[in-house]
Amino acid sequence: MFIDSHCHINFPDLAIRLPEIFGKMSENAVTHALCVSVSLPDFPQVLALAEQYPHVYASVGVHPDYEDTPEPNVAQLVALAAHPKIIAIGETGLDYFRLAGDLEWQRERFRTHIRASRACGKPLIIHTRAASEDTVRIMQEEGAGVDAGGVGGVMHCFTESMEVAEAAMAMGFYISFSGIVTFKSAKDLQAVARAVPLSHMLIETDSPYLAPVPHRGRTNEPGLVRHVAECIATLRGVPVEEVAQATTDNFFRLFRHA
Repeated sequence: MFIDSHCHINFPDLAIRLPEIFGKMSENAVTHALCVSVSLPDFPQVLALAEQYPHVYASVGVHPDYEDTPEPNVAQLVALAAHPKIIAIGETGLDYFRLAGDLEWQRERFRTHIRASRACGKPLIIHTRAASEDTVRIMQEEGAGVDAGGVGGVMHCFTESMEVAEAAMAMGFYISFSGIVTFKSAKDLQAVARAVPLSHMLIETDSPYLAPVPHRGRTNEPGLVRHVAECIATLRGVPVEEVAQATTDNFFRLFRHA
């Protein structure tokens, strides 16, 4: 079986098609999905899905790209994370690709999420784009890693170098691959997918974005995560069942509140 460790099925393109989406998950042996929060105003929708559907989990957090949105504090995140269907803090992190200027607010938001994760004992979902050096530095400074008394987490939709992956894994983080790994142009990322141990790997869709080959350019959804697993299996020369089992076990090991 497969698990989509990161999706946004509360987004409008998917929310209006939930029966169809859940049907396709079943057809493709995708047993669970983690619906990830990106803002506090949208969080009630995310939580409602997790409360309504037993096979859907949720997180709480504010995405680094969301500049004009209510800013969370540690106490607020910890209180919202107390719900039993909330299994992670995030997504959080840094993104210097889409935004420019003084981004100290983004770094402070990231620190807030790490502190909330440490306080509530639930792992982090980290987004990093064009900001890997600062991302790793703040993770280390704030004690996000299990080696520093943190809870660890996952580097979601990973597109960075093997060096960044190794730094994250050294802190007890998992590396999650999305549909990007199936793209013909993603040779460097495919090399990382060959090198990251299966014991530290997750798979995801990040739907509705980044649909994997052979569905590239279309709306993505959790049922398509099996294509990510199949690509990784081909890259590594192992049966897809091996990737499925490892990433499923890793999901429940990391998100132990699931």
